[in-house]
Amino acid sequence: MDEENTLKAFVLRSYGSPDVLDLTDIDKPVPGDGEVLVRVRATSVQPYDWHHMRGEPYVARLMGGLGLRRPRISILGADMAGQVEAVGRNVTGFRPGDEVFALLKQGGFAEYVCVGQDELAPKPRNLSYEQAAAVPMAAVTALLGLRDEGRIQPGQRVLVNGASGGVGTFAVQLARAFGAKVTGVCGPRNVDLVRSIGADEVIDYAKEDFTRNGQRYDLLLDVAGGRSASACRRALTPRGTYVIVGGPGGRWLRPVGHMLSAFAASPFVSQRTARADAVGCAEKKRNLMTLTELIEAGKVTPVIDRGYPFEEIRTAVRYQEEGHSPGKVVITLAERRSAHGPATDGITPV
Repeated sequence: MDEENTLKAFVLRSYGSPDVLDLTDIDKPVPGDGEVLVRVRATSVQPYDWHHMRGEPYVARLMGGLGLRRPRISILGADMAGQVEAVGRNVTGFRPGDEVFALLKQGGFAEYVCVGQDELAPKPRNLSYEQAAAVPMAAVTALLGLRDEGRIQPGQRVLVNGASGGVGTFAVQLARAFGAKVTGVCGPRNVDLVRSIGADEVIDYAKEDFTRNGQRYDLLLDVAGGRSASACRRALTPRGTYVIVGGPGGRWLRPVGHMLSAFAASPFVSQRTARADAVGCAEKKRNLMTLTELIEAGKVTPVIDRGYPFEEIRTAVRYQEEGHSPGKVVITLAERRSAHGPATDGITPV
């Protein structure tokens, strides 16, 4: 095949384990009039990817979120950081060589991807490509959950359930940046990590049940989903807000069932119930630029567990599926260095 007009990508043709991700050559995309062709330098792995890969929960296939018989998305990867390769004729504000990052619906598990100019933002200057690729979906989800859905205010008491994961580590830092007093819930291995990123208090769920300790919070961001919605409401003030991000995966219904049960009861309780959805948000570029301001000001820093080379995406997905990763799992493509230092900065070697 003509190397100038092809690229390597992990293509998803059927549902299954990480083994179904097929590393193959495909045609290089051509940007439309309002699109930017980006050479992907780094991406990341998250639950969004393996839910689409496995086609689970099955109820999501019936609801239209996933393809009924085969994957609706052929190339996974919602996070991307890279360099502009070419621009469409109506694109303004970007030119070849620019360092950018984006929150995608698909396409990050490839060497090149076309992105609409309104979904693309300049990469934070103080981050490597790998660090920037850890930001989009997790940080935007946390931002929407706290600011938009949670309506966070300075001085409020905020609890982040699942504070050591990708979304949780950003949520703890963002809540602090918004002037809240933050309590993080995590496992015993990550107590020190969550405290180090700014949590005022840390609850080890192996020792203490936050829904029964008598504490009340103005806002509860539920990333882990390990407690029922009714139990979580016990930890809220009478007019508090319960924001659902996700929950433990399941073959048939979870985490969709967890969300449905929470909203089914919401008309009968005094607390608000909401859900944060980064993929469906309309202002991706604006949200990324808000995050960039906070990152460049030193108020938010991505937490990276480990990194893998592009060829080992299957192994990275398998590891992330285990659900024990503190922070993010990132993938490096092509060259190992960015203009701002080694690509391995902040990454634990595999």
